[in-house]
Amino acid sequence: MIEVLSRPALGVIFHPGFPPESLAAYARRAESAGFDELWLWDDCFLAGALTSAAIALSATDHLKVGIGLVPATTINPLFAAMELTTLARAFPGRILPGFGHGLASWMTQIGAAPTSSLTSLRETVTAVRQLLRGEMVTMQGEQVKLDKVQMHLTPTSIPPLYVGAIREKTLRLAGRVGDGTIMPAMSSLAYIRWAREHIRAGMAEAGRTQHRVVVYLDVKVSPDGEMARAAARQSLAEWLPWNDAHMDTLGITSDVAALLEKHGADGFAQHMPDAWLDAMTAAGTPDQAMQSLERFMAIGVDSLVLQPLNGDPDGLDEYIRYLMPALKPGR
Repeated sequence: MIEVLSRPALGVIFHPGFPPESLAAYARRAESAGFDELWLWDDCFLAGALTSAAIALSATDHLKVGIGLVPATTINPLFAAMELTTLARAFPGRILPGFGHGLASWMTQIGAAPTSSLTSLRETVTAVRQLLRGEMVTMQGEQVKLDKVQMHLTPTSIPPLYVGAIREKTLRLAGRVGDGTIMPAMSSLAYIRWAREHIRAGMAEAGRTQHRVVVYLDVKVSPDGEMARAAARQSLAEWLPWNDAHMDTLGITSDVAALLEKHGADGFAQHMPDAWLDAMTAAGTPDQAMQSLERFMAIGVDSLVLQPLNGDPDGLDEYIRYLMPALKPGR
């Protein structure tokens, strides 16, 4: 079964655009505020997530640190296992690594585009898990080629391996080979329900019984609710037209196309229905944002991760001031 907590773990994202020298203080503030998890991205051309994870873990006492995600084609499974072993042994039970396809244009730009992104992801996650277990691994795959490779040092507690997924085939793959799935921002409740069905199908194919679901959620909160919603609306408008799975599961694909044709990209945000904003973000006054957060928590995700809009530097301050007293009462 997909593991469901009575109330999800709460996470927050440290955007890769933030200065890495500010990460230690950011992580300490998140932990002190009551967040359970801090999530990092391994975006191209910015700070690296594995080294960033070491900084965040060293700066805190019990905060779990997730990597969502490392593109599978950019790292050899042995070196991934080596890095994860180091973190898992130094900080047992606190590292949550995730793998995914990576942005296709970036993978092409850096010469890491696979013949099959699904095959690459499957081979990488499978090989990394086997190596972390101390197994002798021989794999002559399409992407991964290992010849009698075995770790001499392994974690005392093997970290769960997450898969970042959006569309049906990758969601099923996540269910087959992952310990959890990372769903990106814009994941509405309708999308989460749809995605879970594909994850469960993959789990059934592999005979897996446990799986965690991590959901990123764009959150902007302020006493000036109109300002917060306008900012979230603009951010959503920039990304929504490129995310077919999120539009399809909400049944708004044709409506998005019609709005874009009528108002153009510049007017799309202004004319976007409030219902879309409420379905895919938590934005507005503290009361409005909490109402949205409660809906996402009620669906039973295992980790709900608050995401500052486009690397909004005010995000963490706003979450601590306006949301955490209600999300973590009596902390």
